[in-house]
Amino acid sequence: MGSAVGHAEKMTPQETFNAVNNLKHRLEENFIQLGQLLSAIKRQKLYAKKGYQSFREFVETEFRLNGALAGKLCAVYDLYIDNLDMDEGTVKQIGFDRLTLVKPLVAKADTFTQDDWIEKAETLPLGQLKQEIKQLKDKQKDKDKDLRAILVDQYLERMRTEFNCSQKDINFKLALYFQDMDLEEVKQVVKTRQRQFESQTQEAKEAKK
Repeated sequence: MGSAVGHAEKMTPQETFNAVNNLKHRLEENFIQLGQLLSAIKRQKLYAKKGYQSFREFVETEFRLNGALAGKLCAVYDLYIDNLDMDEGTVKQIGFDRLTLVKPLVAKADTFTQDDWIEKAETLPLGQLKQEIKQLKDKQKDKDKDLRAILVDQYLERMRTEFNCSQKDINFKLALYFQDMDLEEVKQVVKTRQRQFESQTQEAKEAKK
């Protein structure tokens, strides 16, 4: 695919660095070309030629670009231009900020849903776009809470069956069990198991995609 900076892979490292310096001052206008160049620098580890250990350190020192912003520029280019092969004119028309807003949703979605979110990014008023994203995230949070509630209900049902008593009595028995325990030790066990639960939940979500 063509680009105003040509193919970054064919440029020398210094030509790539010079091009970033020339384009960075008009970021909104040049975000596609900047993303292409920065992605090439990151992928080919060209920053090492300047003696840097990381991409972030390199862009922040050499270009005075915020590392998180540079990462977003790379991600927008990689997703919309490189992976989805969208027309550069369409990408530029939608704009960097809007594409960044929907990127996490587009990256995880199927083809139909990707097209839907890209169309929303292009056509919806910014406030409405943000509201739809918020609503989707809130629904996902509710699903996560539901999984926690299911775990709690399953455990309490097991306790009620085992002790053959009411929920009120279960709370009393739990109080008896924990009253002399080292709560710092309990907290560490809980933290470990919570991380495991969240990791397993995330893996299950990824497996469904």
